[in-house]
Amino acid sequence: MGLLINDENRVRTLTLDRPDALNAFNEALYDATAQALLDAAADPTVAVVLLTGNGRAFSAGTDLLEMRELATNPADPDEQSERGEHGFLGLLDALVAFPKPLICAVNGLGLGIGATVLGYADLAFMSTTAKLKCPFTSLGVAPEAASSLLFPQLMGRQNAAWMLLSAEWISAAEALEMGLVWRLCEPDDLLPTARRHAEVLAARPISSLIAVKRTMVEPHRAEIAAARARENDCFAELMGGPANLEALTAFAEGRQPDFTALPEGW
Repeated sequence: MGLLINDENRVRTLTLDRPDALNAFNEALYDATAQALLDAAADPTVAVVLLTGNGRAFSAGTDLLEMRELATNPADPDEQSERGEHGFLGLLDALVAFPKPLICAVNGLGLGIGATVLGYADLAFMSTTAKLKCPFTSLGVAPEAASSLLFPQLMGRQNAAWMLLSAEWISAAEALEMGLVWRLCEPDDLLPTARRHAEVLAARPISSLIAVKRTMVEPHRAEIAAARARENDCFAELMGGPANLEALTAFAEGRQPDFTALPEGW
Protein backbone atom coordinates (compact mmCIF):
# COMPACT_ATOMS: atom_id res chain seq x y z
CA MET A 1 0.00 0.00 0.00
CA GLY A 2 3.05 2.28 0.18
CA LEU A 3 2.55 3.55 3.73
CA LEU A 4 4.68 2.78 6.80
CA ILE A 5 3.14 3.26 10.26
CA ASN A 6 5.14 3.49 13.47
CA ASP A 7 4.07 4.34 17.03
CA GLU A 8 6.43 5.73 19.66
CA ASN A 9 5.73 7.87 22.73
CA ARG A 10 2.14 8.59 21.63
CA VAL A 11 3.37 9.87 18.24
CA ARG A 12 2.18 7.94 15.18
CA THR A 13 4.53 8.45 12.23
CA LEU A 14 3.07 7.92 8.77
CA THR A 15 5.75 7.56 6.10
CA LEU A 16 4.75 7.67 2.45
CA ASP A 17 6.71 4.79 0.96
CA ARG A 18 6.60 4.68 -2.82
CA PRO A 19 10.12 6.05 -3.34
CA ASP A 20 10.46 4.76 -6.89
CA ALA A 21 7.35 6.81 -7.76
CA LEU A 22 8.49 9.80 -5.66
CA ASN A 23 5.73 8.89 -3.21
CA ALA A 24 3.07 9.88 -5.74
CA PHE A 25 -0.45 9.08 -4.60
CA ASN A 26 -2.23 6.33 -6.47
CA GLU A 27 -5.67 5.21 -5.34
CA ALA A 28 -4.18 2.64 -2.95
CA LEU A 29 -2.02 5.24 -1.20
CA TYR A 30 -4.89 7.70 -0.96
CA ASP A 31 -6.94 4.98 0.71
CA ALA A 32 -4.18 3.88 3.05
CA THR A 33 -3.34 7.41 4.19
CA ALA A 34 -6.96 8.39 4.71
CA GLN A 35 -7.59 5.22 6.72
CA ALA A 36 -4.45 5.80 8.78
CA LEU A 37 -5.66 9.27 9.73
CA LEU A 38 -9.10 7.96 10.64
CA ASP A 39 -7.53 5.21 12.75
CA ALA A 40 -5.21 7.66 14.50
CA ALA A 41 -8.11 9.98 15.24
CA ALA A 42 -10.01 7.14 16.91
CA ASP A 43 -7.04 5.64 18.78
CA PRO A 44 -6.92 6.91 22.39
CA THR A 45 -3.21 6.06 22.61
CA VAL A 46 -2.23 8.40 19.73
CA ALA A 47 -1.77 12.09 20.57
CA VAL A 48 0.02 13.40 17.48
CA VAL A 49 0.51 12.31 13.86
CA LEU A 50 3.77 13.02 12.05
CA LEU A 51 3.61 12.76 8.25
CA THR A 52 6.76 12.43 6.13
CA GLY A 53 8.10 10.66 3.05
CA ASN A 54 10.70 8.04 2.26
CA GLY A 55 13.46 8.76 -0.24
CA ARG A 56 14.10 12.03 -2.06
CA ALA A 57 10.46 13.12 -2.22
CA PHE A 58 7.82 14.08 0.30
CA SER A 59 5.18 13.39 -2.34
CA ALA A 60 4.99 14.06 -6.06
CA GLY A 61 1.22 14.47 -5.73
CA THR A 62 -1.31 12.50 -7.74
CA ASP A 63 0.14 9.77 -9.95
CA LEU A 64 -0.13 11.48 -13.35
CA LEU A 65 -0.16 8.26 -15.35
CA GLU A 66 -3.18 7.13 -13.35
CA MET A 67 -4.70 10.61 -13.69
CA ARG A 68 -4.28 10.43 -17.48
CA GLU A 69 -6.06 7.07 -17.53
CA LEU A 70 -8.95 8.54 -15.55
CA ALA A 71 -9.11 11.66 -17.74
CA THR A 72 -9.08 9.78 -21.04
CA ASN A 73 -11.26 6.87 -19.91
CA PRO A 74 -13.79 8.26 -17.44
CA ALA A 75 -15.52 5.52 -15.49
CA ASP A 76 -19.17 5.19 -14.69
CA PRO A 77 -20.14 5.61 -11.01
CA ASP A 78 -20.07 1.86 -10.33
CA GLU A 79 -16.52 1.55 -11.66
CA GLN A 80 -15.48 4.68 -9.78
CA SER A 81 -16.62 3.14 -6.53
CA GLU A 82 -14.39 0.15 -7.16
CA ARG A 83 -11.24 2.26 -7.39
CA GLY A 84 -10.94 2.68 -3.66
CA GLU A 85 -12.73 3.17 -0.41
CA HIS A 86 -11.60 6.75 0.22
CA GLY A 87 -9.64 8.16 -2.71
CA PHE A 88 -8.42 11.74 -2.98
CA LEU A 89 -11.61 13.31 -1.63
CA GLY A 90 -11.67 10.86 1.26
CA LEU A 91 -8.13 11.84 2.20
CA LEU A 92 -9.17 15.48 2.23
CA ASP A 93 -12.19 14.63 4.38
CA ALA A 94 -9.86 12.89 6.84
CA LEU A 95 -7.47 15.85 6.90
CA VAL A 96 -10.27 18.36 7.47
CA ALA A 97 -11.76 16.27 10.28
CA PHE A 98 -8.49 15.18 11.91
CA PRO A 99 -8.91 16.33 15.53
CA LYS A 100 -5.34 15.96 16.82
CA PRO A 101 -2.12 17.82 16.01
CA LEU A 102 -0.77 17.02 12.55
CA ILE A 103 2.91 17.67 11.93
CA CYS A 104 4.43 17.49 8.45
CA ALA A 105 8.13 16.89 7.86
CA VAL A 106 8.81 17.76 4.22
CA ASN A 107 11.90 15.71 3.43
CA GLY A 108 12.07 16.33 -0.31
CA LEU A 109 10.10 17.60 -3.27
CA GLY A 110 6.39 18.13 -2.79
CA LEU A 111 3.98 18.65 -5.69
CA GLY A 112 0.22 19.05 -5.68
CA ILE A 113 -1.18 17.35 -2.59
CA GLY A 114 2.47 17.04 -1.49
CA ALA A 115 2.33 20.82 -1.09
CA THR A 116 -1.35 21.58 -0.42
CA VAL A 117 -1.43 19.17 2.53
CA LEU A 118 0.56 21.84 4.38
CA GLY A 119 -2.64 23.86 4.60
CA TYR A 120 -3.79 21.27 7.16
CA ALA A 121 -0.52 21.00 9.10
CA ASP A 122 -0.50 22.41 12.60
CA LEU A 123 3.30 22.51 12.38
CA ALA A 124 5.37 22.07 9.22
CA PHE A 125 9.10 21.38 9.11
CA MET A 126 11.01 21.37 5.84
CA SER A 127 14.44 20.17 4.76
CA THR A 128 16.67 22.92 3.42
CA THR A 129 17.07 20.84 0.25
CA ALA A 130 13.35 20.30 -0.32
CA LYS A 131 11.15 22.28 -2.70
CA LEU A 132 7.44 22.66 -3.39
CA LYS A 133 5.22 23.21 -6.40
CA CYS A 134 1.51 23.60 -7.07
CA PRO A 135 1.40 22.46 -10.71
CA PHE A 136 -2.28 23.14 -11.34
CA THR A 137 -2.00 25.65 -14.18
CA SER A 138 0.72 23.58 -15.86
CA LEU A 139 -1.74 20.66 -15.81
CA GLY A 140 -4.66 22.72 -17.05
CA VAL A 141 -6.69 22.20 -13.88
CA ALA A 142 -7.80 24.11 -10.78
CA PRO A 143 -6.53 24.30 -7.19
CA GLU A 144 -7.31 21.52 -4.72
CA ALA A 145 -7.63 20.78 -1.01
CA ALA A 146 -9.05 24.24 -0.20
CA SER A 147 -5.61 25.68 -1.03
CA SER A 148 -7.38 28.63 -2.65
CA LEU A 149 -8.53 29.54 0.88
CA LEU A 150 -5.87 28.09 3.18
CA PHE A 151 -2.80 29.33 1.30
CA PRO A 152 -3.85 33.01 1.31
CA GLN A 153 -4.60 32.64 5.03
CA LEU A 154 -1.14 31.17 5.65
CA MET A 155 0.97 33.20 3.24
CA GLY A 156 -0.98 36.28 2.23
CA ARG A 157 -2.75 36.81 -1.08
CA GLN A 158 0.23 37.62 -3.30
CA ASN A 159 2.45 34.76 -2.12
CA ALA A 160 -0.46 32.37 -2.52
CA ALA A 161 -1.31 33.82 -5.94
CA TRP A 162 2.24 33.27 -7.18
CA MET A 163 2.37 29.71 -5.89
CA LEU A 164 -1.06 28.73 -7.23
CA LEU A 165 -0.91 30.62 -10.54
CA SER A 166 2.70 30.16 -11.63
CA ALA A 167 3.25 26.41 -11.17
CA GLU A 168 6.86 27.33 -10.35
CA TRP A 169 9.07 25.65 -7.76
CA ILE A 170 9.22 27.24 -4.30
CA SER A 171 12.47 26.73 -2.40
CA ALA A 172 12.63 25.89 1.28
CA ALA A 173 13.86 29.40 2.07
CA GLU A 174 10.95 30.91 0.12
CA ALA A 175 8.46 28.60 1.83
CA LEU A 176 9.74 29.74 5.22
CA GLU A 177 9.69 33.42 4.26
CA MET A 178 6.15 33.07 2.89
CA GLY A 179 4.93 31.38 6.08
CA LEU A 180 4.02 28.05 4.48
CA VAL A 181 6.37 26.17 6.83
CA TRP A 182 7.41 26.88 10.40
CA ARG A 183 11.03 25.71 10.58
CA LEU A 184 13.81 24.69 8.19
CA CYS A 185 16.17 21.86 9.10
CA GLU A 186 19.25 20.35 7.57
CA PRO A 187 18.27 17.03 5.95
CA ASP A 188 19.70 14.82 8.71
CA ASP A 189 18.07 16.95 11.40
CA LEU A 190 14.59 17.07 9.88
CA LEU A 191 12.98 13.99 11.40
CA PRO A 192 14.70 14.27 14.80
CA THR A 193 13.60 17.91 15.06
CA ALA A 194 10.04 17.20 13.96
CA ARG A 195 9.84 14.22 16.29
CA ARG A 196 11.20 16.22 19.23
CA HIS A 197 8.46 18.81 18.79
CA ALA A 198 5.85 16.10 18.27
CA GLU A 199 6.82 14.45 21.55
CA VAL A 200 6.53 17.77 23.39
CA LEU A 201 2.93 17.96 22.23
CA ALA A 202 2.30 14.26 22.80
CA ALA A 203 3.22 14.65 26.47
CA ARG A 204 0.22 16.95 26.96
CA PRO A 205 -3.31 15.69 27.68
CA ILE A 206 -4.89 14.48 24.47
CA SER A 207 -8.21 16.00 25.49
CA SER A 208 -6.56 19.42 25.74
CA LEU A 209 -4.78 19.03 22.40
CA ILE A 210 -8.10 18.20 20.76
CA ALA A 211 -9.81 21.14 22.44
CA VAL A 212 -7.15 23.62 21.34
CA LYS A 213 -7.24 22.39 17.75
CA ARG A 214 -11.04 22.42 17.66
CA THR A 215 -11.18 26.04 18.84
CA MET A 216 -8.64 27.03 16.17
CA VAL A 217 -10.22 25.12 13.28
CA GLU A 218 -13.95 25.28 13.94
CA PRO A 219 -14.43 28.90 12.80
CA HIS A 220 -13.05 27.97 9.36
CA ARG A 221 -14.88 24.69 8.64
CA ALA A 222 -17.69 26.24 6.62
CA GLU A 223 -15.19 28.30 4.60
CA ILE A 224 -13.10 25.19 3.89
CA ALA A 225 -16.16 23.27 2.73
CA ALA A 226 -17.20 26.13 0.44
CA ALA A 227 -13.68 26.45 -1.00
CA ARG A 228 -13.51 22.73 -1.70
CA ALA A 229 -16.87 22.85 -3.46
CA ARG A 230 -15.73 25.73 -5.69
CA GLU A 231 -12.46 23.97 -6.49
CA ASN A 232 -14.20 20.67 -7.22
CA ASP A 233 -16.58 22.38 -9.65
CA CYS A 234 -13.69 24.03 -11.49
CA PHE A 235 -11.62 20.84 -11.46
CA ALA A 236 -14.49 18.79 -12.88
CA GLU A 237 -14.98 21.37 -15.64
CA LEU A 238 -11.30 21.42 -16.60
CA MET A 239 -10.23 17.79 -16.17
CA GLY A 240 -10.32 16.07 -19.52
CA GLY A 241 -10.51 19.42 -21.31
CA PRO A 242 -8.05 20.45 -24.02
CA ALA A 243 -5.45 21.96 -21.68
CA ASN A 244 -5.53 19.05 -19.25
CA LEU A 245 -5.29 16.43 -21.99
CA GLU A 246 -2.37 18.26 -23.62
CA ALA A 247 -0.57 18.42 -20.26
CA LEU A 248 -1.12 14.76 -19.44
CA THR A 249 -0.24 13.60 -22.96
CA ALA A 250 2.95 15.66 -22.86
CA PHE A 251 3.85 14.09 -19.50
CA ALA A 252 3.30 10.59 -20.86
CA GLU A 253 5.39 11.41 -23.94
CA GLY A 254 8.20 13.01 -21.95
CA ARG A 255 7.88 16.49 -23.46
CA GLN A 256 6.85 19.96 -22.39
CA PRO A 257 3.18 20.81 -22.97
CA ASP A 258 2.31 23.38 -25.64
CA PHE A 259 -0.78 25.34 -24.71
CA THR A 260 -0.46 27.89 -27.51
CA ALA A 261 -2.44 25.85 -30.04
CA LEU A 262 -5.44 25.24 -27.79
CA PRO A 263 -8.91 26.51 -28.75
CA GLU A 264 -9.56 30.15 -27.91
CA GLY A 265 -10.26 30.62 -24.23
CA TRP A 266 -8.18 27.64 -23.16
